[in-house]
Amino acid sequence: MKIHDATLGPAPFGGHRTHVRWHWNVFPMGRLCSLRRALLLYLVPLFLIVGLASACFSYYSHGRMVNEFMDTQMEQLGLSLASRDGDIVAPPLTQDRIVKWGMYVVQAWDKDGNLLKSSWPQLAAPLQAHSGFADVLAGGQEWRVYTSEPGISGERVQVIQGGMFRRQLAVEQAVASIVPVLILLPLAIFILWSVARAMSVAMQDIGRQAESLDFNTLKELPLDRVPHELRPLVTSFNSLLRRLSDTFESKRRFVQDAAHELRTPLTALSLQLENLRTELPQGQCRASFGQLEGGVQRATRLVDQMLKMTRQEAVSPEAHRTVDLHAQVRESIGALIALADQRNIDLGVTGDGAVSAVTLRCPPNDLRSVLDNLIENALRYTPEGGVVDVHITAEDGKPAIEVVDTGPGIPPELISRVFDRFYRVPGSNVRGSGLGLAIAQAAAQRCGLRVILRNRTDRSGLIARLQLI
Repeated sequence: MKIHDATLGPAPFGGHRTHVRWHWNVFPMGRLCSLRRALLLYLVPLFLIVGLASACFSYYSHGRMVNEFMDTQMEQLGLSLASRDGDIVAPPLTQDRIVKWGMYVVQAWDKDGNLLKSSWPQLAAPLQAHSGFADVLAGGQEWRVYTSEPGISGERVQVIQGGMFRRQLAVEQAVASIVPVLILLPLAIFILWSVARAMSVAMQDIGRQAESLDFNTLKELPLDRVPHELRPLVTSFNSLLRRLSDTFESKRRFVQDAAHELRTPLTALSLQLENLRTELPQGQCRASFGQLEGGVQRATRLVDQMLKMTRQEAVSPEAHRTVDLHAQVRESIGALIALADQRNIDLGVTGDGAVSAVTLRCPPNDLRSVLDNLIENALRYTPEGGVVDVHITAEDGKPAIEVVDTGPGIPPELISRVFDRFYRVPGSNVRGSGLGLAIAQAAAQRCGLRVILRNRTDRSGLIARLQLI
């Protein structure tokens, strides 16, 4: 039990009044925080307590019923024998019939208190002073005794029955009533466990479906196989997904509209700068013009990257197809060879004959986007005259691509942050938007891949590894 909340307020005579509301925590912490374990924790002891209480009540009720029935029989037998006035027949009995079967022991006493007849002489039960029922201890055992009123000739009759037999009879009846409970207990536990397991599987299915969602596929979870008790939770989650989807869509449209609106004036500005270049004199004016032109180019590249990012988010997931990694790498290198030549960088692909035919099932456009961004990022951060190699490997039958450059690398503490949108490593003088690696990582995830960055150990440089998740 724990305090749910507490409210303090003024009380008479200047004191304070405390209102405390208690809440019973059904699911404890740790391993018992489970639906199945909670059901067993609370219901199994309840079943056992109910079964024990039922057995005790059954023992009490059957014992009372047995005693009343046997007392009535003893009284009728005693009265019947006492009314015969001396013609009392006491057939002999054995101990087994008396103890195990509850046969009555009959004694006849004269008016002076002498034993005349006994169906079991071995029982040394004395004549009771008063008529009626009594519990007597004789021979180390408890006996139930009925003593009749004196007859016409003064004779009295005692009917005796073993107390152990009565208790055994009550126990047998109590056990007979508790046996169905004991049989139903494991069956009820199994049914509870099965129902809880079915609910747990349903909840795990919902969790797996929710885990498979990303901001590109925020579809609602189906309700057809959701238990009735969990539907409010799933419905609320679907409502949250709808709001998130609307938010992402609004953000995407805003970024796309803003990029489109910026692209037209930037293009016009670039044309105007190009026309103005030939009219500028040499010297400080041309240097300032170069800085202005570089700023416009950076803004144009940023707008292009933003448009590319919004287009990737807007398109529906592309079908997976078998892609030849060598052909895809050569296509990306062919598209970026002009940038490599412009910066005098040696760009090429390396590999051995064992990996000459490596294929991967993924969306081709997304794989192309990943490779283009990784290679372009390496070309931009590698100094002029450097080397960028694209290496294709296959380890344990799993293909991987590594883009290795000879640039400055990334400080280890910042590697996890370079995938954030618009984040750029402090101190870098390379022109960029900070979106390339974010776009590459998003496209890689749609391909079932991930991008891992690490610094080279043989020299300065970075290794961007693309591998299966």
